[in-house]
Amino acid sequence: MNIMSLTAVELGKKIKAGEITALEAADAAIHQIEKLEDTYHCYVTVDKEGARKRAAEVQKQIDDGTLNSPLAGVPVAIKDNMCTKGMLTTCSSKILGNFYPTYTSEAVLNLEKAGAVIIGKANMDEFAMGSTTETSAYGVTRNPWNKDHVPGGSSGGSCAAVAAWECSYALGSDTGGSIRQPSSFCGVVGIKPTYGTVSRYGLIAYGSSLDQIGPVAKDVTDCATILETIASYDEKDSTSVKRDSYDFTSALVDDVKGMKIGIPSSYFGEGLDPEVKDAVLAAAKTLEEKGAIVEEFELGLVDYAIPAYYVIASAEASSNLARFDGVKYGYRTQDYNGLHNMYKKSRSEGFGAEVKRRIMLGSFVLSSGYYDAYYLKALRTKALIKKEFDKAFEKYDVILGPAAPTTAPELGKSLTDPIKMYLGDIYTISVNLAGLPGISVPCGVDSKGLPIGLQLIGDCFRENKIIRAAYAYEQTQKRRDCPTVQATE
Repeated sequence: MNIMSLTAVELGKKIKAGEITALEAADAAIHQIEKLEDTYHCYVTVDKEGARKRAAEVQKQIDDGTLNSPLAGVPVAIKDNMCTKGMLTTCSSKILGNFYPTYTSEAVLNLEKAGAVIIGKANMDEFAMGSTTETSAYGVTRNPWNKDHVPGGSSGGSCAAVAAWECSYALGSDTGGSIRQPSSFCGVVGIKPTYGTVSRYGLIAYGSSLDQIGPVAKDVTDCATILETIASYDEKDSTSVKRDSYDFTSALVDDVKGMKIGIPSSYFGEGLDPEVKDAVLAAAKTLEEKGAIVEEFELGLVDYAIPAYYVIASAEASSNLARFDGVKYGYRTQDYNGLHNMYKKSRSEGFGAEVKRRIMLGSFVLSSGYYDAYYLKALRTKALIKKEFDKAFEKYDVILGPAAPTTAPELGKSLTDPIKMYLGDIYTISVNLAGLPGISVPCGVDSKGLPIGLQLIGDCFRENKIIRAAYAYEQTQKRRDCPTVQATE
């Protein structure tokens, strides 16, 4: 048995029972990385020595009874936009190629308190801007299901690492679908929680009103357990919400009798791959057979989600990324003449094409004369989209649809047409604009053998409903591990 084929919770139980040590688990993850990393390139940084040292410390705490978390001793990958003290944190950008934070992000601290063993920092689209993990300054990540295809993005490294068994689970961040879409492409489970549930302290910001950290894992049980561990109120984050309950694992119940599930008819129109459509509707049928009430309904304003999102996200990005100027930290150009020239050259050389494109768009929509026409209009549209969802959740417990319109595209096909790449986020973006929770669960494979993801959306602070529906659906399916990874065993 390969230790890395176990789910995070299964592995945690075996470590607690003394069947496997935390060091053996860390070594198994490192062995898998050494075997497959040259092919898939899931990581920017792998900390073998640090992981082994940490595993030994955690094992002592497990043995003496001070650590009893279900994730104690289990190897995890952290997306490279979450600060980790003393470990290189680059956002997959040249401009942060020498940045070692002096503090650790709150979500990662929560994991460390639970005894997690950090294996390394996962590759991503530069500053989380992209849907394919091809904009990374450190090279593309490949999809373990087919190395000629993208893993999705921006959390592509996190999702590919879980699919390739190069970690037991991972943390990603989701600004417009960046956990759910790559989870769909890589055949794993990913949750984007309600905005404010997981602290953003230490998450290097892209779009501050949209960013949210969440888990990526092999199954729904893992995701619920990880979310329970990382979610907390944090005074250091002004957008953090103090919730009544952070209990998500109690929703792991195989029962959807009487649950009302709405299917937006606009999600199944033009642009949706027929194989994706069939798989998602088959999943809806499965839930109906288990006792859920499934209905089609009209969800308005879907067509306005993408323009509103890219105006708001780019505006916030242009503001957030202004701090990377070559003065305080990060990359500084070698040859410059005066302060302004140093700013200009450092940013020109340090940022990639997609980041520059979004900074320029954001600066434009925030500029005098265009602020009202674009940015304020986008904010009003965001409020209207939230109202449409509020109306839907008066009637339905959960909204069901695809996580992405297609399965994973081939490498190099998306970046040639940025607008087409942006349109790939059509089903995920609205969830971020409205601050809602969403989960992607595997629901089949297409004729090329690439995974298809089912997305379940809940009302604010109703993660337990989507976890319950996802878990009930998952019980009807046999877990599909990546066949190419299994073939290497």
